Amino acid sequence: MKIVLASHNKGKIQEVTDILAPFGIEVEPIPEDFPEIEEDGDSFEENAKIKARAVCKATGLPAVGDDSGLVIDALDGFPGIHSARWAGPNVSAHEKNQLLIEKMLPIPEDERGAQFVCVAACVFPDGRELSVRGQCRGTILSEEHGTGGFGYDPIFCVPEYGCTFGELASDVKNSISHRARAFTALGSALKQYAEEGE
Repeated sequence: MKIVLASHNKGKIQEVTDILAPFGIEVEPIPEDFPEIEEDGDSFEENAKIKARAVCKATGLPAVGDDSGLVIDALDGFPGIHSARWAGPNVSAHEKNQLLIEKMLPIPEDERGAQFVCVAACVFPDGRELSVRGQCRGTILSEEHGTGGFGYDPIFCVPEYGCTFGELASDVKNSISHRARAFTALGSALKQYAEEGE
């Protein structure tokens, strides 16, 4: 099976290609000149499907979109679906982390639970849709640790490893991350879908 991934991000395309390869799924990126898709849904699921529907309609191929973000318990799920944009345009990841650390100052150590969430959705030319969710629990630190990964990785600590996503080896992070879990689940679902269609 071949799918088109609704992303221009080379790192993400490679990661998803690696995850889906064992399921016999070939990943193709969207064309370079594909217009920006406005994600105006109210949930990770809606945003993932908005992207997948747009790409499926344009290419006539099964298309996959994903949306992910950081959900902090003590902040009622903030920043959630707004994780990439809540601090405004042209704000660096480091600056966003500092702003979030300030927001979390009044929160005690034992109430800093959070999770990274990723939803991957696939839309087929015949109108069928499926979506899967991957999550990774952790806690928010009061300072950055590590330079690996991107975004909120340096302040997201995974208790079972005793370090942040920013400190974890990339192969370990890529096996336990929210995106890895979502796309592994998607691979299983797509394989089953393909077998049912044979």
